[in-house]
Amino acid sequence: MENNWEFHHIEIVVRDIDKTVKRYQSLGIVEFSPEFTLDNNSFINLKMWGKPVDFNFKLRGREAQMGPVHLEFLQPVEGKTPNREFLDSSGESLMSIFYAVDDVAKETDKLVKKGIKVIFSGIHQQTISVAMFETREVCNVFIGLQQRRTA
Repeated sequence: MENNWEFHHIEIVVRDIDKTVKRYQSLGIVEFSPEFTLDNNSFINLKMWGKPVDFNFKLRGREAQMGPVHLEFLQPVEGKTPNREFLDSSGESLMSIFYAVDDVAKETDKLVKKGIKVIFSGIHQQTISVAMFETREVCNVFIGLQQRRTA
């Protein structure tokens, strides 16, 4: 089976991003990027659970590098997102593993044909296609894909 998936980052959902950042900084093992916000204005063609998003949502985020691993911490603030649902059902933890791929649409089609549901898809910052899949039956973790950046 040919696969061009390349590990990109781990997404961790938290209740209080400020507390999380302080805790990790106190360990002296990670440097955080400035805070960012993900909301309705961050995406185009956004769908959640296969339907266009017709509600407001907001997530606070911080990225960090821990050795060779890129981490993304997200705190749901507003709206019923997959992040909020995961936090409410599973608590603070690793939520998804994201992979960079050459063609998100092509890889999404392959997964959908295998019966895997798309729970989140869109184009982030008008350039990066992303999709997240319902794969929690194995290890309670979502799989996410994002478009590989080309130089």
